[in-house]
Amino acid sequence: MTRCLNAAVAGLLGVLGVMTHAPARAAEIVVLTNLGVVSAVRDLAPAFERASGHKVIVGFELGSAMMQKINSNAPADLVTQTPDVIDSLIKQGKVVGERVDFARAGIGVAVKAGAPKPDIGSADAFKRSMLAAKSIAYSRAGASGVYVANLMERLGIADQVKDKVKLVDGVPVAELVAKGDVEIGMQQINVILPVAGIDYVGPLPSELQGYVVFAAGIGGFESAGSGAGHGEVHGCARGRAAHPQERHGAGAH
Repeated sequence: MTRCLNAAVAGLLGVLGVMTHAPARAAEIVVLTNLGVVSAVRDLAPAFERASGHKVIVGFELGSAMMQKINSNAPADLVTQTPDVIDSLIKQGKVVGERVDFARAGIGVAVKAGAPKPDIGSADAFKRSMLAAKSIAYSRAGASGVYVANLMERLGIADQVKDKVKLVDGVPVAELVAKGDVEIGMQQINVILPVAGIDYVGPLPSELQGYVVFAAGIGGFESAGSGAGHGEVHGCARGRAAHPQERHGAGAH
């Protein structure tokens, strides 16, 4: 497991760990998550199950499908999303209690395994590499993709690269890079690293770097098998919210 995912798992354990304050009987804990943290949740689940005796059921949904599931009042004990989405869900009563920001990830660059690596050592070098690239990919609606699109505008090259940008939905951007469909891919570092067939070039230059924050909240519609008392969960989560975990490529909040 990469150092990045180890940090991600530790962060999510801080959130899921509060569930162990539930009654002693084994419970099924339903986690509804998105692309940004699904690999961390899946890596975490076996160790958490061994330590707690509870079973973790991971529900992975993309974009609007995840919101449709939440809006249909699908049962979930833990929901992970970006902070603004969790805040909105709290206002709607779909998530209860307080938001817990448990980790954040920097944005990185990937190329196909064995391909020449672009120079991204500085803002100017990154800009030149983007202009020289034959094709560039980032997510269409994910937080990292929105940030990269805005970054191209900030650098004044959005019009120059628009015809070679591929917007990606539903899969890690690095999967398209690995297939050779695009030359350069950008996404959260923790989403890039697990993909086979790519070389990780590195994080965005420090002066250009942006961070995707991962937040969690307790689902407003507790799963039937959880037995996890929401009041107890929130009492513990409040104490953990002040100490969000860091990820590779990230600084402290």
